[in-house]
Amino acid sequence: MREAGASRYDRLMTQFARLLHLVDSAIPTGSFAYSYGLESSITFGLLKTPFGLRNYLYSYLQQVASMELPFINSCGKPGSSDLGPELRDIVEAYDAMLLVPTIHRASLVQGKNWLKLLESFYPAAQLRNLGGWFSDKQLPLHFTLVFALGLTRAGFSVPNLQTMFLHMALRDQLSAAIRLGFVGPMAGHQLQHDFYSIFEELLARYSAKEYLEASRSAFLLDTAQVFHEDIYSKLFQN
Repeated sequence: MREAGASRYDRLMTQFARLLHLVDSAIPTGSFAYSYGLESSITFGLLKTPFGLRNYLYSYLQQVASMELPFINSCGKPGSSDLGPELRDIVEAYDAMLLVPTIHRASLVQGKNWLKLLESFYPAAQLRNLGGWFSDKQLPLHFTLVFALGLTRAGFSVPNLQTMFLHMALRDQLSAAIRLGFVGPMAGHQLQHDFYSIFEELLARYSAKEYLEASRSAFLLDTAQVFHEDIYSKLFQN
């Protein structure tokens, strides 16, 4: 029994290591090409101080949790990847809630890249069928949905996916802040360390919700994301 328990633990740890690899910043999925409103917030003076960055990050993570986690949870339910009417409802609801055109475009680019990556890493998961279904139904291949549908098909658990999604959101924002010169590398990574402490609060509040309970909670952030189009010279695409 001990050997069986140890073997299961080892498999879980190996699976978790594989997930860490998938969300590593070196994986070419395109997330580092976008700032998701941070660059425009700095450029137009909505974000001026390190304390303001803390408030910004908290609002950003709140919106990620309230909007994205319910969709990840719904896509990860047993039977949700059966490519039927329920999944179509989920996809259409998510598409309707992406109100900012630049974020909508970024989501489609990253969704396509993620599916290509997962197809090459996990051929047994038959993710070509998933991509074919989206294409046949003429549905938008959004990143959050591909992230959840693809990785659950590959055998990853929904709780791990939700935690990793928050990790990616926080990491990408702080990487953008460092590259923009708003904070130094040490200060940025200290912020990342500090913000992990609120993950449990966000997961407890939103991880059991499903897509019909998803909401957008940071409307000033949406406005900042729209403003990105008006930056004369910019480092990030959106």
